[in-house]
Amino acid sequence: MFPLHTWLAYTAACLLLALAPGPDNLLAIGRGLSQGRLAACLSGLSSGMGILFHSVAAALGLGVLMQTSALAFWAIKIVGAVYLVWLGIQVLRTRSLVSFVPAKRQSKRSIFLTGFLSAALNPKPGLFVLAFIPQFIHPEYGSVTTQMLVYGAWFACITALVFALMGVFASRLSSWLQSRPRVIAGLNWGAGLSFVVSGLSVAAMKQK
Repeated sequence: MFPLHTWLAYTAACLLLALAPGPDNLLAIGRGLSQGRLAACLSGLSSGMGILFHSVAAALGLGVLMQTSALAFWAIKIVGAVYLVWLGIQVLRTRSLVSFVPAKRQSKRSIFLTGFLSAALNPKPGLFVLAFIPQFIHPEYGSVTTQMLVYGAWFACITALVFALMGVFASRLSSWLQSRPRVIAGLNWGAGLSFVVSGLSVAAMKQK
């Protein structure tokens, strides 16, 4: 069902996509810097689950609905944009994404929900999955839906692993950062602005 050359090409493309800077891997990096490896891994896992959500939705036809229904596209776009902007404002206001103050540490549930919602409520990954994965699907190799789900699950696994590793490696910088408050402030400002800009770009999206 999955030719080796196609699988390898798909895996390489997924790795490049996961490594590209974005709000979700910034979350994992921020958690790793603030709360260590476990928080980074949990944040990475939640982002992977968000990708899996989009993959399942695309396989079930919800992605097509977003492309064909102006109302559905508008509703999903607004919800995603509002959440990302709100998340960015929260980071800018509290400066808590990268923080070494124990009282501001986030619970595991909060870390997971924030990462999952950041990925799941953003329509960009959904539309991207809908456009990206079908390029590697060949009907002659079996069920298109099954291929969509398998490729989507693999993309989610790669995303979770790469994001978690980014956060784990970032956590090693925590001792160096604790004595540099200006750098910490810069990271929080950069992350907050990244979320706000991502939210505004989602709000500006047009239905294709």
